[in-house]
Amino acid sequence: MAVGAPRVTDPDDQDGPQDASSGTGAARTARTVRAAVPLLALLPLGLLAAAAWLGRHVRPAADEWCFLPQVRDHGVWGLVEQFYVTDNGRIANGVLVGLYAKFPVAGHQWYGLVSGTIMLAVLWAFTAQVLRRTRQDTPRGTALLVAAMITAVFLFATPNTYKTFYWPAASVSHTLAPVLACAAALPLLYARGRRGRIAALAAVFLAGVFMGTLSEEASIVALVVLGGVVVLARWIFAEHARRPARLWSLTGMAGVVTGTLLLVTSPGSRNRRERYDAETVSMLAPDSLITSLKLYVRIMETVLTTWQYAGAVAAGVLLGLLARPRPRGGPSALLPARPLRLLSFGALALLVSGHLCTVATYPAFGTRVLTTERTWNDYLLLYVLLLVAAGAFAGRALRLRERRRTAVTTAVAAASALVCAVTVAGLAVPLHQLGDDMRARAQRWDRQDQWLREQAAAGARTAPYTPNSVSRMLEPFGAGGKRPWPARCVADYYHLDKVTRGTRIP
Repeated sequence: MAVGAPRVTDPDDQDGPQDASSGTGAARTARTVRAAVPLLALLPLGLLAAAAWLGRHVRPAADEWCFLPQVRDHGVWGLVEQFYVTDNGRIANGVLVGLYAKFPVAGHQWYGLVSGTIMLAVLWAFTAQVLRRTRQDTPRGTALLVAAMITAVFLFATPNTYKTFYWPAASVSHTLAPVLACAAALPLLYARGRRGRIAALAAVFLAGVFMGTLSEEASIVALVVLGGVVVLARWIFAEHARRPARLWSLTGMAGVVTGTLLLVTSPGSRNRRERYDAETVSMLAPDSLITSLKLYVRIMETVLTTWQYAGAVAAGVLLGLLARPRPRGGPSALLPARPLRLLSFGALALLVSGHLCTVATYPAFGTRVLTTERTWNDYLLLYVLLLVAAGAFAGRALRLRERRRTAVTTAVAAASALVCAVTVAGLAVPLHQLGDDMRARAQRWDRQDQWLREQAAAGARTAPYTPNSVSRMLEPFGAGGKRPWPARCVADYYHLDKVTRGTRIP
């Protein structure tokens, strides 16, 4: 399905006359770049592999103390029923949580590797298909490099990587969810012919239903983006592509709305609203809207001053410099005639969806949305993709302007590669420190786990539990012993009647 404006005439389509020396220099530079791209991709891939390896130190905490005994005693569908009837109404969320909770500690340890691989694969396929539909040729490994940089920056530039990547309950709702929403576009990008277009419509509707019962915030972002396509299609796409783009977007919106209706009409969602309505004001109250806007501005200040996001821009610049229109490839199906329009649309969608997500989370977290960084991820993937697109258009503009001055584009490409490398190094340092904290907690957790199991096996009905936290994760008897939650769930996990506050780990 053609979704986009025809490609404008690119000066690179017709190479101008060059002397032999400049041609030789350009060929030598091209060979060097082709050899360097796969090597550069190894940096973010190595970072992702190291992060996955550190996942072996993850242990249950917070909400998962309650999920594990429920899945152990009643299975995955028992947890889904609890979510729908009692907790929050998130059916799809219950399915994904139940899948890793089915394998208690091992599920937590393997979650980072599995989810990271899924995210990288989706973003790699998405990048490769966008390049294919825009009739762009790139050196081998370019799409993988861009996807790996997107994944690394998205996961590790956050102020709290543990809650973004290693805490499965948060990742399912706020980190994996927006990537799965991005995956809904893959059937459209792969579509060929009438059957392919019908399959893409069916896929985006089902994905929308799934998203609506997985994450309210990711659903908000999807509705804003798809709604923007419907309203602004005449300014973004060519005339022949406007109708199919609107049809696909409307189908996706219908799916999200259907899933959201299933969620908000559930008993669990009603219970959750009643629980928070008793403690906070409505999110639509004027004071809530104003406070949410102020909080969102402060969140964006943090995001915009996080220098590691420059790695996404640098990856985009490399993409723009390296991509070449495919000879005799025909008109592009996606590349907009006016990149500024696409970037303006993306920026508007980011600002609107980010504020709406803050409005939606404010009743639950209050001013703590500033320190609940995991909830930012629902719209931060859009931010990272926007940075890559901006970099790609800037790199393409420079390539067209300086197409006969190899030294200029080579210098910019080298600088961009250096920024990517420095970004990976900048992300690796805090990740290494987090790994040390996770390793220390895992050792304490394993000792206490073994001791509590021994106490239960010996017939004890009550045992002390010492809080054991990492990266501000909630534990029983936190806040100096004033917050008992989730002590009841810990007792259920170890088949005890009660756990009391301990002062040291055995």
